[in-house]
Amino acid sequence: MDADVIIIGGGLAGLVACNELVRAGKRVAIVEQENEANLGGQAFWSLGGLFLVDTPMQRRLGVKDSFELAWQDWQGSAQWDRLSGTHPEDEWARQWGRAYVEFAAGEKRTWLHQQGIRFTPLVGWAERGDGRAGGHGNSVPRFHVPWGTGTGVSGPFADKAREAASAGNVRFFFRHRVDGLTYDGGTVTGVRGSVLAPDASPRGVSSNRDVVAGFELRAQAVVIASGGIGGNHDQVRRWWPERLGTPPAKMVTGVPQHVDGRMLDIADQSGVRLVNRDRMWHYTEGIRNWNPIWPNHAIRILPGPSSLWFDALGRRLPSPGLPGYDTLGTLNLLRTTPDIQQYDHSWFILNQRIIEKEFALSGSEQNPDITNRDLKLLLRSRLGRGAGAPIEAFKEHGADFVVADNLADLVCGMNGLTEEPLLDYAQLRRQIKERDAEVRNPYSKDAQVAGIRNSRRFLGDRLFRTVKPHRILDPKAGPLIAVQLHVVTRKTLGGIQTNLSGQALGHDGSPIPGLYAAGEAAGFGGGGAHGYNALEGTFLGGCIFTGLTVSRSLAAAL
Repeated sequence: MDADVIIIGGGLAGLVACNELVRAGKRVAIVEQENEANLGGQAFWSLGGLFLVDTPMQRRLGVKDSFELAWQDWQGSAQWDRLSGTHPEDEWARQWGRAYVEFAAGEKRTWLHQQGIRFTPLVGWAERGDGRAGGHGNSVPRFHVPWGTGTGVSGPFADKAREAASAGNVRFFFRHRVDGLTYDGGTVTGVRGSVLAPDASPRGVSSNRDVVAGFELRAQAVVIASGGIGGNHDQVRRWWPERLGTPPAKMVTGVPQHVDGRMLDIADQSGVRLVNRDRMWHYTEGIRNWNPIWPNHAIRILPGPSSLWFDALGRRLPSPGLPGYDTLGTLNLLRTTPDIQQYDHSWFILNQRIIEKEFALSGSEQNPDITNRDLKLLLRSRLGRGAGAPIEAFKEHGADFVVADNLADLVCGMNGLTEEPLLDYAQLRRQIKERDAEVRNPYSKDAQVAGIRNSRRFLGDRLFRTVKPHRILDPKAGPLIAVQLHVVTRKTLGGIQTNLSGQALGHDGSPIPGLYAAGEAAGFGGGGAHGYNALEGTFLGGCIFTGLTVSRSLAAAL
């Protein structure tokens, strides 16, 4: 035996599982196709937000939360509907969803603190929902931002794995690509694959795929923690669901190129059951990175509630197409409305006052105040005058930004970013003035204006994320800004079906001896713990929870 457990993938789920197994006295081999610089996987690049329930941070901000409310929100978002027949696809997904909410309302915060993870005072209100009490969305703010962003979440686990390697308890096999699972009498006993040529590319940069040798490793158990399909647009299109209309002809990419879904197909061909592959999570607020790291690199805008959202033809989006409310509801609106399906973009229109307070960007590298744990810079950048440096850099250099002193020039610049002029100045002016008139009305019927006022009832949003309602066309709030938005590919919500121990199931629905799965490869648990929608802050948390669950199961079994 080369190890007690082989883990495929050096991302967050794999590292969590590794460290818990080492604590239990097990020997671990981590097999990773990229180089050591990429240890920590996608989590490194993220903002790092974590879904937590009924925390001291929430209570300090006046937020009343509970497991019951969070579970109601989770069920309303998940909408599991594949629960009938033999071995239904949502059989284990729903159980994993409930277990995760219990974890988020119970052990999670204390356990994270024990691992050295600390939180900023910021609690965000992400995915505010579709407007129905029993529907999709967070009833209260639950998005807790850790110091260090994604690096502050993945870093402690990467450091512990390196320490364990120095002590001889972990072996890293970087630049080793798994091509198949090995079986002995129906039990998974290891992996085989290709050794790739050395590559010193920096983290996230595409690496070579030159094969220089083969390899085979054996262990008592194998954990698949290889991630999803977000870096592979062919796979995204392959599994794109009819309910979301037609996939865009052009998309941008929110994860490195090596997040290609290759291991999922290998698992499927090896007898592993994959479910809910048509469930995925892509954002509609993607902007092209002016300083890219991987091919087609995009950043997601994390918008406050005040920007006006228009389709490609210049029509204001109806609810749920409001910034920060319903990710897939907005994607559905943009991809199923017949006369705009042919266009792959939409627009934000806002002003300088809004961008200074309400715009944030996803990604550890786009949030230096939090990533570098600089409280003074955090307060200055979030509460002071002016937009943060990363925002201003995109405004100045980003290919998707238009800035103008008046609406006519703004519309002219917007039309300059498309192959043909699609926007009519008079139509846009009328809609913006209608909205601006509602700002003066304390009894506004405008859903977005009402949402802005509701947002400012939450202290965290009033201080950090939501500007005081004002007219978009107020010259004192200028200049005007338009942002062309693209669909940015991100997460896989389906995957390898697992039971509550994290054991991978076969095509017949029974556990495959010796095989487990965690993280995005497992649909963050059970092959679909999120169901059709996510509440945000649940992806890193899902990696942590599934990695922890699998490692505890293996520690008890081996």
